[in-house]
Amino acid sequence: MSEFRMPSLGADMDSGTLVEWLVEPGDLVVRGQIIAVVETQKGAIDIEIFDEGEIVELLVHPVAEVPVGTVLALYHKPGEQLVPHPATPEASEASATEAPATEAPATPPTPIVEATPIPVREARAIRPLHTPESLRIAPRARKLAEQFGIDLSQVVGTGPEGSITGVDVQAAVRAQPEPKPAPTNNALGMRQAIAAAMSRSKREIPHYYLFHTVDFEPALTWLEARNHTRPVAERLLPVTLLVRALALALRKHPELGGFWREGAFVPATGIHVGLAVSLREGGLINPAIHDADSGSLDQLMKRIRDVSSRARNGGLRASELSDATITLTSLGERGVDAVLGIIQPPQVAIVGVGTIRERPWIVEGQVVARRLIEVGLAADHRVSDGHKGARFLLEFEERLRAPETLQ
Repeated sequence: MSEFRMPSLGADMDSGTLVEWLVEPGDLVVRGQIIAVVETQKGAIDIEIFDEGEIVELLVHPVAEVPVGTVLALYHKPGEQLVPHPATPEASEASATEAPATEAPATPPTPIVEATPIPVREARAIRPLHTPESLRIAPRARKLAEQFGIDLSQVVGTGPEGSITGVDVQAAVRAQPEPKPAPTNNALGMRQAIAAAMSRSKREIPHYYLFHTVDFEPALTWLEARNHTRPVAERLLPVTLLVRALALALRKHPELGGFWREGAFVPATGIHVGLAVSLREGGLINPAIHDADSGSLDQLMKRIRDVSSRARNGGLRASELSDATITLTSLGERGVDAVLGIIQPPQVAIVGVGTIRERPWIVEGQVVARRLIEVGLAADHRVSDGHKGARFLLEFEERLRAPETLQ
């Protein structure tokens, strides 16, 4: 029997709130299928399963906050022997005192968590009892209701057993003719999570920093020519070239892409660039652009648009929050010249890009106007050093100076 546990979706996550099951006992699942929704300080996250098999039992009822690593469900993988779940220590001791050692127990062992299978699909159709005391309310839903002045007794829950989720409250907010303004501390939880993660990063990771000025003119000229005949909605943005150049640089310097876990560097199995996205309600989130080194630039642009949209509006997958092997943060739209990043644990590097500036530059002995960017690298000294970091930045620059190699 295999266990499905509450995943860790970042170094700042200690617990999560299970708000919805998307499967029920007896359902067959496949790798990558979304089977649950979990609320964290980063919002509602779709949780995937990474095996195929059959759901045997759901051990935690929504809406419940549980620590990372808690067993949420049991499932049976193909070829796996079906055995009862291990008994709790208390149950084992009781059995030993009540039955002779030579006799088999008369009843099967007690599961670690007693739970009645949840008929999820039927539960979604149930309306909650409209009394505040009896409502099942997700923590995020309660916060949103307080923020926007929503009467939860008037909200119809669409979650399991009629529970009210953050999505339900957001729908109620949109239905209001004049939504109330958000208070100034509406992003407090997100800020606290960021502060905890960044404090840990600066405390535990020996950062080193490098800056490099990159001539972005060849890449932008090539991009403008490519976009010239395209509709606006199909044009590539400069961030696409930055993500691809970063991904290809990691191919040659994999020590900058991976994780520091249990006192050792763990190389990444794929190149998944985390893209820092600013949220409307405040705070940042770094969803992963999976396999950023493969596919066409048009496909990469679509993935960037999709992930950025879902980061701001909800619907990110757990793997998109946990798989990033390096982070790219770009503040070019904010007018700053350079970015000095802080590494997001357990990653080992972050690259920051500033605003595109037209400045004097020497080309073939002549001073000409060129569009330049400042690129900053913060990396973990336990894994790499300044020499390797410099080679990585030079490879990043070479890719941008030859944009035809990015396709």
